[in-house]
Amino acid sequence: MPFNTAPLGYTTPPFPSLYWPYKAKPGVANYLYYAHDIWRHTLLWTLIIFAVFHLAVAAFAVLMQLGKGKKAWQYVWAIPLLYSLVAGVEALLAGSIVGLILGTVYNAGYFKMSTWIPFIWALINVLILILSSFSIQGGL
Repeated sequence: MPFNTAPLGYTTPPFPSLYWPYKAKPGVANYLYYAHDIWRHTLLWTLIIFAVFHLAVAAFAVLMQLGKGKKAWQYVWAIPLLYSLVAGVEALLAGSIVGLILGTVYNAGYFKMSTWIPFIWALINVLILILSSFSIQGGL
């Protein structure tokens, strides 16, 4: 039987359960103890943040079609649809992989995880996606 670090009477905090961490009052902080909960929070935050960033880029792409005439507007509806589909697939992969790794590491060390950690890792995922979209010129 695995060792359980969750306190007696622990219930998983509902999503998103974010709190103001600076000078938090006792009992206000929310923690995740189980790998499944860590994975779920990470996946949900990653889906939300990827959707926001991809839809912002899709809106920019649609706005770029303003001066192209009526022919371009026949197909412009596909841009947000395609970007949403790509965001969903990328977020599902990135959120699942990072969430499972986080859950495994935190459970192996018998740590409790703040509900802010999945949110921060979702931001890290989207920043890595943004950085990887730029081509790096030159070499060593």
